[in-house]
Amino acid sequence: MTEQQLPTALAEIRDDFLALDVRERLQLLLEFSNALPDLPERYRDHPDLLERVEECQSPVFIFVEVDAARIVHVFVTAPKEAPTTRGFASILAEGLKDLTVEQVLAVPADYPLTIGLTEAVSPLRIRGMMALLGRIQRQVTEKSAA
Repeated sequence: MTEQQLPTALAEIRDDFLALDVRERLQLLLEFSNALPDLPERYRDHPDLLERVEECQSPVFIFVEVDAARIVHVFVTAPKEAPTTRGFASILAEGLKDLTVEQVLAVPADYPLTIGLTEAVSPLRIRGMMALLGRIQRQVTEKSAA
């Protein structure tokens, strides 16, 4: 995917992080953590529908919907006690919001490496964010084929 193909929201999020020093990046990650939307009631009442992202150190669960227009909707939950994980989840939920199937599947797997957090958080946490993106893309593939 070329620079121009990266969805606008993800490119803007990346640019926002890269414009900051490491300490400020952590603060922005915390802001994303606080902005993670709650699950809609239909998923809060049915946690069995959510997939656990086992690669994350904290319990993170996702569910992806693909509507009739092939627009992707990502739902993520992570504990408030895990701000890094919640921040990563929020970045992806916001950055992938209302994209088409094709746009979501075209996001590079290494996107988490490009936002400037590798200097601020452990490689294990970055790997968790990459796994979160990978599982979202897998669910999009499965649900768009159905």
